[in-house]
Amino acid sequence: MAVLGVQMMMLKDEVAEKGMFAVLQKIAEMDLHAVEVSQIPMDEKNTADLERGIKELGVQVGALSVGLKAGPTTTGDALDPDYDKIVDDCRRLDCRYLRIGMMPFTAMVSKEACEAWAAEVEPWAKKLKEDGITLCYHNHHVDLVKFDGERIFDIVRRVAPSLEFEVDLHWVHRGGMAPLDMLKEYSGVCRLIHVKDYRVVPLPQEAVDLMSNGDIERGFEMFLNIVQFAEVGQGNMNWPELLPAAEKAGADFLFIEQDMLYGRDVYDCLRDSREYLKSIGY
Repeated sequence: MAVLGVQMMMLKDEVAEKGMFAVLQKIAEMDLHAVEVSQIPMDEKNTADLERGIKELGVQVGALSVGLKAGPTTTGDALDPDYDKIVDDCRRLDCRYLRIGMMPFTAMVSKEACEAWAAEVEPWAKKLKEDGITLCYHNHHVDLVKFDGERIFDIVRRVAPSLEFEVDLHWVHRGGMAPLDMLKEYSGVCRLIHVKDYRVVPLPQEAVDLMSNGDIERGFEMFLNIVQFAEVGQGNMNWPELLPAAEKAGADFLFIEQDMLYGRDVYDCLRDSREYLKSIGY
């Protein structure tokens, strides 16, 4: 069975305030024993705390986040120029997976731009495989865009065959593809999964008032934006079918993630997601 864990992006403020090990303790108390580190600096203090979490709490570091190149939008280490440090961190933490959270916006605008980006990634993914590490690419809804009938996901797979996938099932759904179809189509390369629900909230009265007063454009815009990121089990995703399908597609880790919390406490959100997942056998 795939290991259930947490995408640490949700807890970056907690880590900054209270330290990595204290946060790992709270996660372990929820019966969650794996983490994916994202938007948190892999400095010596955090890395040492992760190492301590492995030894004292039995936490697994399922994946670390990297960029392709250093730059203003890179939130952590980059393969160029931090390759040796990244590999050392993986070995130190017994971590087999790295993930790129998003391609640059400039690579999303055309088939040629996407192909060029994927061609840059492929040598790094191949080199990492030689070092025993698998590089994965994390999708958003934009990755379901088609150029000449070919999805961005397909272009990346064709040009960078050494790169595997981290499938965010919420973003697949938001991109207009059935998540079960995605898992079936990319079976064998779906190593990491983001478990994130998809909730539609009631139409706000403000939207009704705007349209009633003649402001159709603003009211309809609010109507189009009633989708939220939800605690697992509190949205419309079919998790009893999706999670076994994810494992069948090759997933080693399932990471709970919720991009926005809408004023709720992060631990309350995680606790609700964990309790639901426990209720369906995870």
